[in-house]
Amino acid sequence: MVMNPRRERDRSQREQLIVTTAREIAEDEGWDAVTTRRLAAKIEYSQPVLYSHFSGKGAIMAAAALEGCTEMAIDLRKGVGVAEDSRSALWRLAENYFDFADRKPALYDAIFTLASELTFASPDSPAPLRDAFGALLECAGPAAGAHDPALYTETFWAALHGLVTLERSRRLPPQARAERIGMLVDRFAVGG
Repeated sequence: MVMNPRRERDRSQREQLIVTTAREIAEDEGWDAVTTRRLAAKIEYSQPVLYSHFSGKGAIMAAAALEGCTEMAIDLRKGVGVAEDSRSALWRLAENYFDFADRKPALYDAIFTLASELTFASPDSPAPLRDAFGALLECAGPAAGAHDPALYTETFWAALHGLVTLERSRRLPPQARAERIGMLVDRFAVGG
C-alpha cells in the first residue's frame, strides 16, 4: 500500500508530537505520570489515534529512548576530540555523561534504568543505541591498552552509570563528583 506523502508527513508529525509531549511530561513529573489518556488529552487526539502510532506507553518510551540516544551521542562527543591526552578525553566524556543525566533525568531513565522494548548490545540494536555506544567507544577505546576496546569501554561506562545512578538516588553526595570522576579517569586513562 502506497501512502500519500502528505498523510505520511502528518503521521510522522503526530508521532513526533506524541513522543515530545511524553518527554515533557516525564521530565516534569516522571514516567509514571505519562499515560495514554493524559497524552491524548494534552495533544488533543483520541487514545485510538495514539494506539494507531504506538502499541502503548512502552513503545512511546522506546521512541523517546532512541531520540535520547541520538542526543546523548552528540553530547558525549562535545570537546572530546580536542582533548590533549586520554586522561583529558575520559574526563570530558565523564563530565558530558553526568551533564546529560543531570539535564535530562527522565530521558536518562528511559534509556538506561526503566524496562525497555529495545534490544541492547546486539547487532540488531537500533542505530541510535549503537551510535551512543560508539561515542563512548571513540573516547574510551583508545585508552584500553592491551584490553579489548569494547569491553574496556563497557566497563568504564558501567562505572559511570553506577556513579550517576547512585548520585541521583542520593546514595552518594554530589559534592564529591569531581573527585570520583578523577579517580575513575586515573584508573582508566592508563589502560588498566
